[in-house]
Amino acid sequence: MGISDEEWDRLQRAIDWPIPDQITHLNQSTSPVHSSFSIVGLNESYKVGEKISVTITARDHNKNLKRYGGDFFQAKLFNAKLKASVYGEVVDHRNGTYSVAFLLPWEGQAQVFVRLEHSSEVVQIIKKYRDSSFPRSHYLGYFESGPSKSRIREAVECNLKWGEDGSWRKGNCCCEYKDIKTGTVWQCIRPKTLSCDKLVYHSHGPLENPLNLFEQQLFSKKLTNVAISGDKKSINVLPNTAGTGTVEKCRSGLTAPVPAGFYMKDVWKSFVCNTRQFSPAQMGNCLKNKIVYLLGDSTTRQWFEYFEEKVPGIKRMDLHTHPAGGPLMAVDLKNSIIIHWRPHGVPLRFRKTFITDLHYISNDIDEIAGGSHAVVVFTYCAHLVFQPITFYVFQVAKIRQSVVALLSRAPDTTVVIKSGNTAGIKDIFQSDWHMMQLDTVMREMFRDIDGVIFLDVWQMTSCHYLPEHIHPGPVIIANEVDMFLSYVCPS
Repeated sequence: MGISDEEWDRLQRAIDWPIPDQITHLNQSTSPVHSSFSIVGLNESYKVGEKISVTITARDHNKNLKRYGGDFFQAKLFNAKLKASVYGEVVDHRNGTYSVAFLLPWEGQAQVFVRLEHSSEVVQIIKKYRDSSFPRSHYLGYFESGPSKSRIREAVECNLKWGEDGSWRKGNCCCEYKDIKTGTVWQCIRPKTLSCDKLVYHSHGPLENPLNLFEQQLFSKKLTNVAISGDKKSINVLPNTAGTGTVEKCRSGLTAPVPAGFYMKDVWKSFVCNTRQFSPAQMGNCLKNKIVYLLGDSTTRQWFEYFEEKVPGIKRMDLHTHPAGGPLMAVDLKNSIIIHWRPHGVPLRFRKTFITDLHYISNDIDEIAGGSHAVVVFTYCAHLVFQPITFYVFQVAKIRQSVVALLSRAPDTTVVIKSGNTAGIKDIFQSDWHMMQLDTVMREMFRDIDGVIFLDVWQMTSCHYLPEHIHPGPVIIANEVDMFLSYVCPS
């Protein structure tokens, strides 16, 4: 994986998850109907900045208390009228009970909301297939040759070559494509008539569900991502005349606390640093004389599209690529602004696109000279939930190596990691539990790298009132970009 044994041990501890007992009947799993939460020692009123404690109790379908942990709960505090909300971190006591310490960051009323995303039994199923070599996600490779009027075309199945046996297909079945710098090997079933060097396009393929009948029952929609009942009393929060202290300017090296901020009237108020809202003119002024490299997936493409819409004078260049698949580029010649967006390399569940346009993030970073004018943003999460976590660690290690080299040759370069966001998908293929695990790995592996900015958008997407979606809504994207620009232009 390109890391030391010591680091691998540390990563395993960071993503460790309680293992439930083996069950044989559905009614032994955690029930969202019978599980509940309660506010501990609720007072008549509180002051801004104080905390409340919430206890979650897990029960099975027979109303029996669970005796082990591992359930995946999500929690938030909210006020619908104020469009205010804050994330709560769930602590697993590994005995069937969980606790959440909520900060009270706004004046007014607040209510607790808790949902069971997955029972501990379901999480273990997800983990089992994540750690196996079972190819839940398949991909297609398109081979072409000859003149346009009589062009020969073949589409075949492709996938990553990884795992204990080294391959998802046995024997001399496949064309192999090894990236020289990263060592990543991509395989495609050998076409019937065309040679291996005729691979032109890549796209997502079918998903393969590995679940048996009992596992499918545990994944029932009635048991997944369900709000649990509990103390619905409103919490009364009074102003705090003592104040909440000052927040420093945004810079690299700052760590995100829990909570990292909160929403008030749909504006994210960061506890990490002094973020602000940028008008279109201020956005253009901030990005003046900058080259911005947005790398990763469609969530960084959302940033590109937001800049394209908001920054005065910026225009998209026609690179003759698909607007969803990229790569894309927009420029403002007057103010010397260039914004690039490019998706990362395979495995990638995108629509049909040129395979040559899919670059590994580490390779792209190696091609950036850097400097005070350069801003590099990458996210690497959503498309990797289909692969073993060992492959993810391998790729992040390559990215880290490239980032360290970039900051060594050009220390003034701004490097931003955009965390994964909640996706609203709660199945065997793309559960938010997967996303959270990968996000934890990314944070751990970049924890000691100086000069890197980590934007926590996980909390921003998990506590907002909009339905969770792999592509967050416009109001969330606006807040993400404002936070990003607050680091680029902290003054």
